[in-house]
Amino acid sequence: MNLIKTGLLNSIAVGVRLLTSVGLNKILAIYVGPSGYAVIGQLNNFITMLVNAAGGAVNTGVIKYTAEYCDDEKRQIAIWKTAGTIATIVSISLGFIIAVSYQPLANLILKGQTHAEVFIFLGAGLLFFTLNALLLAILNGKKEIKRYVLVNIIGSVVGLLATGALSVLFGLFGALIALAINQSIVFCVTLALCWRRPWFKLSSIFGHIDPESLRSLGKYALLTVVSTACLPISQILIRNHITRNFGWQAAGHWEALIRISSLYLMVVTTPLSIYYLPRLSEIRNSSELKREISRGYCLILPVAVMCAFSIYALKNWIILILFTDEFAPMRDLFAWQLMGDVMKIGSWLISYLMLGRAMVKLFIFTEVLFSVSWVMLVILFTGFYGVQGAQFAYCTNSIIYWAKKAFLCLKRINNI
Repeated sequence: MNLIKTGLLNSIAVGVRLLTSVGLNKILAIYVGPSGYAVIGQLNNFITMLVNAAGGAVNTGVIKYTAEYCDDEKRQIAIWKTAGTIATIVSISLGFIIAVSYQPLANLILKGQTHAEVFIFLGAGLLFFTLNALLLAILNGKKEIKRYVLVNIIGSVVGLLATGALSVLFGLFGALIALAINQSIVFCVTLALCWRRPWFKLSSIFGHIDPESLRSLGKYALLTVVSTACLPISQILIRNHITRNFGWQAAGHWEALIRISSLYLMVVTTPLSIYYLPRLSEIRNSSELKREISRGYCLILPVAVMCAFSIYALKNWIILILFTDEFAPMRDLFAWQLMGDVMKIGSWLISYLMLGRAMVKLFIFTEVLFSVSWVMLVILFTGFYGVQGAQFAYCTNSIIYWAKKAFLCLKRINNI
């Protein structure tokens, strides 16, 4: 399946997610407000780090090696068993720690114990989060895109129904509970869709840890831990900085803009993750790799630019439809955020090249460096320009990030 077909098929899932997100954003805007958005963002970042620490970090490697060993079922199963066993052991251990430490975690992440019980739900469901992510990684690596897309569609609907209902009934606490349990519900659906596949057996997911597979996955675990930790940690630090200096309302506006970016960037980023990582893992020579990257830029960057212009032109309508009048001040933040998004898309294609070719040291270096620089630029620019300085910092950092990654990768491509 090529990039265009993958993108078209994925557009169905993206369309459903956009529609459900429109409804969900409106519900959250009414029932939790800007300050509630900021709290939801804090928990969401924590969950991202937690799931990857619990075993999700190896899933990038699962995608790569499932695709790479497409003709070697024995090697595939060794990878799956190793990943599944590690995920189960670590998830149960971490889940227990999260559940019993719910009060200190609430103080650390949510800045108070008002909604501390959320972490008990999160600890209880952590295993299902990680197993769902593992099954999705296998579907991706096996290129069973139709099932992968179907799971994402169902996940969007579950997210809307669960979060919407709990938010209406219990306000912010309900929204946080939904965030902690959504993927556990989706796991049941993913398991049902995988159950009848010829490759699926429980004995292929759990069992002996293969030392060679562990070493292979270890490289990707390190890559993924760094990449998935850097972004949420950076966002938490930035959100805390904005909250301290400008209040929870301003942090909520910033979080709402991040959500808008993530919604429309799904059109671009999901085909990248579904198609490019397995594809770049398969390629064996530099000329073919260059052609694939050039084709990606020709298809993806115009779409990103078009989406950014459309979002900017319709920003007033978007705020009106997705949010409430309380979010009106965020309209002044759109321009630099959208410019930064386009630059970030350009750099992401290079990032998938690094992941696909296992450029471990180079990837870790760039991710850590530019996560630190993002936070520092936000602190610097907000001192001069107020809240809008956070978007200036994001755009500036994204431009430098893309240029640096492209320069560093160019030499490596020629050596393949």
